[in-house]
Amino acid sequence: MNTVKDGVHDHIALDPLADALVDTPAFQRLRHIKQLSTVRLVYPSANHTRFEHSLGVYHLARQALDSLGVTGERARHVRAAALLHDIGHGPYGHQTEDVIMRHAGEHHDEIHDLLSGTEAAAVLREFDCSPDRVADLVAGDDELGQLVSGELDVDRMDYLVRDAHHTGVPYGTIDTGRLVRQLRVRDGELVLAEGNVQTAESMLLARSLMNGIVYRHHVSRIAGTMLERGAERIVDGGVPIETFRRFADHDLLFALREHAPDLGRRIEERDLFKRAVWVGQETVPAGVTEFPRESIREAERDIADRANVPDDDVLLDVPSLPSMREANARVVVGGVVQRLETASDLVGALRAGERARWRLGVYTPDECVDDVATAARDVLGIAGE
Repeated sequence: MNTVKDGVHDHIALDPLADALVDTPAFQRLRHIKQLSTVRLVYPSANHTRFEHSLGVYHLARQALDSLGVTGERARHVRAAALLHDIGHGPYGHQTEDVIMRHAGEHHDEIHDLLSGTEAAAVLREFDCSPDRVADLVAGDDELGQLVSGELDVDRMDYLVRDAHHTGVPYGTIDTGRLVRQLRVRDGELVLAEGNVQTAESMLLARSLMNGIVYRHHVSRIAGTMLERGAERIVDGGVPIETFRRFADHDLLFALREHAPDLGRRIEERDLFKRAVWVGQETVPAGVTEFPRESIREAERDIADRANVPDDDVLLDVPSLPSMREANARVVVGGVVQRLETASDLVGALRAGERARWRLGVYTPDECVDDVATAARDVLGIAGE
């Protein structure tokens, strides 16, 4: 059995199927997709990839399956799903996901078509695994699919500790060993055993802290919005979506030079737009927080027109309102399975913190900030400071 030396989990042992899957083009492509995309413009050491993350998810899934006593072909399918769970990601991961969804109609977890007909699918069949069943598990189907994609999934466990390690912040540290050992299957659901409310809270707290300090840092938000706009121009410029979604990060940067040269240069040189508006939910009219893509583009044009700047120099970033999927995790309390939000007083406080940190952004080149700020507040109906 081959082993891989990992910076987070030490040695990761690969079973024969995993060893064969790692050598397929679909998996090797993940070496060239950075895990934290534009966050590395803030944290320079965050250059880890979805390749090593996927190995970590496989490792934790294997530990969890051993603890649960799941063996044989069922365990083999779950381990394969854990390893392959990220092959559906496009370049720069989540930063281009909305573009791919709009044009291809598929989320990154929907890998049935991507897996079908590939060398990875052939390897799975060679080891008596069904590619369709593996893809179903990646999408979170059945209780063991929840181990790969769910409120208590090993994907979340790995990226929190890995992202904290590589950014150098202490906030994502969680006890993955205890988490995987305390998982149970009850009535078709993956739950944490009795006495683990605090264990579940630790993951929720880690995710909340990483959201505010790492994942939603304003510089990453600005760069991500610029990158998404550039990705739209690439696809609108004639690059087929099926080609685009198989790009690696460097392919996207290369394509930006042709289809959105100013944005591409700015991203490569970290010459980013600045914040003209950066306001919380309490100051934003309710309708604005629910803007569809078309309304966002219309507002950008109106702002640019009022500020007398080119349309391309205004970007409106309206993130989704905060949600906390981990609050739906199931824990056993007094012999009864409960949602974490019911069992924990901490959930309400963390939800309030997430709402308080939500920000709408309007971004523009440095020299346009004042004019765009005034115009944006008028167009969006945001009261002045």
